[in-house]
Amino acid sequence: MTSSADTTLAPTVTFSAGAVRGTWRGEPGAAGSSAAFLGIPFAQPPVGDLRFAAPLPAEPWEGVRDATAYGATPQRGDNGITLIPEPSVPGESTLNVNVFTPVPGEMDAALPVLVYIHGGGYVSGSPASPWYDGAAFNRDGVVTVTVSYRLGFDGFGHIAGAPSNRGVRDWIAALEWVQANIRAFGGDPGQVTIAGQSAGGGAVMTLLGMPATQHLFHRVWALSSATSLVTGERARTLSAKLANIAAVAPTRDGFASIPEEQLRGLQEKAAAPDTKNPLGMLHALVSDGLAWGPMIDGDLITRPTLESLAAGVGADKPLVLGATDDEFTMALDGARGKLRFVPVDLALRPLKLDRAVRRDYLAANKDVRAKGTAAMLGRYITDAIFRSSVVRIAEARTKVGAAPTWTYRFSWASPTRTWSLHCLDVPFWFDCLDAPTVSAIAGENPPPALAAAVHGSAVALIRDGDPGWTPWSASPGATRVFGGDPSRPDVDADGYASVRPLV
Repeated sequence: MTSSADTTLAPTVTFSAGAVRGTWRGEPGAAGSSAAFLGIPFAQPPVGDLRFAAPLPAEPWEGVRDATAYGATPQRGDNGITLIPEPSVPGESTLNVNVFTPVPGEMDAALPVLVYIHGGGYVSGSPASPWYDGAAFNRDGVVTVTVSYRLGFDGFGHIAGAPSNRGVRDWIAALEWVQANIRAFGGDPGQVTIAGQSAGGGAVMTLLGMPATQHLFHRVWALSSATSLVTGERARTLSAKLANIAAVAPTRDGFASIPEEQLRGLQEKAAAPDTKNPLGMLHALVSDGLAWGPMIDGDLITRPTLESLAAGVGADKPLVLGATDDEFTMALDGARGKLRFVPVDLALRPLKLDRAVRRDYLAANKDVRAKGTAAMLGRYITDAIFRSSVVRIAEARTKVGAAPTWTYRFSWASPTRTWSLHCLDVPFWFDCLDAPTVSAIAGENPPPALAAAVHGSAVALIRDGDPGWTPWSASPGATRVFGGDPSRPDVDADGYASVRPLV
């Protein structure tokens, strides 16, 4: 392997802003080798007068820029132990891309491109995660790009006199960078697939529903996508609440006077639900969604994503979407003992489910109900936030005759965390089972065959436009089940049947 200090054999690529020097992984030219170019700025640092501005293209540089270490991240500080390792890197130039390619500098290679947007609830997450390394995709002939974007209030909060949806504008600027420059890294700008998990899944679904972004990508894979958007009214209310907590005027100058480090803690206070009751907090999460995230601003985003897709926006783009079976059930593990004496029907009532819907939903989930009240509440949260939107989106696109829509479930249960939980599918999707901390969530011996199936399907969509199973649009309900009961078919004829009472 060539070290970053050895510039003799280091891969160098020249594009519109200048030249960058990366790092080889493996011997150049050997089977499976690829190059990483890290921390390439796609926009100017969002500091000073640019802090709450729309992203501006990065300024060109002279000479060869070192791209052997991850760039600064919008995420600041140590978030503690998280399901996905997400390093924070200090610095001002936080709007950057990381490019992983097996053919650096080969302008005519025209390999398909994956652009991945990380999750983290729009308030955290890092493109510098070792789980997002593109080595396995490079091995399979896919140029991979991971992107950063402004988080929390800086990226998504309402500010009078400032551009709205700044984080969304960052995604767009990164995709524009890909269109302009990816040929230099061996990629084909006419074969771009966007993908993301959790908030990143919400990001790619938001982009799919935006008329203004359709020319920037061609296929979509959404993992556990949180698709709800923040209403303009709620965004304004949260902004006013934050200004009041910070004791500043609710203006651009007022918010600019709050240091990033301080704002991070204040935005958590502003977004905290009014109730301390656990079930009330769950209801707030289900009904209101995330506090900071893409906002219906009447300008860049004019309507909810589902409504936009139902009107035919993005109908020409093949789409794969799905979720794990028990995204957030783990959150109730600590309350299992207390909830064991609470009847399930009674526990669901504070969540304000219609009585008939509640009855039908419990009847459709007898297997989960048998595991206890905590498990049933966890499944409901999973279904309400994630899995029900899979069905709604698949059905909406089918009605408008959109390009094929495929759905899947990730059903393999973690041997260390009990459930098929949130984020568990990510190392299988990236085929990085040997990456740091994967064993904490997937055990010491996660099944490589499952990774081959999940990752192989992703490569097939990116490369061929078809992940390899019957689409929902051809057979409504058809769902690929990854890691399910080996005695049953891989494709379930109605894989989301248990969710239908909520749709």
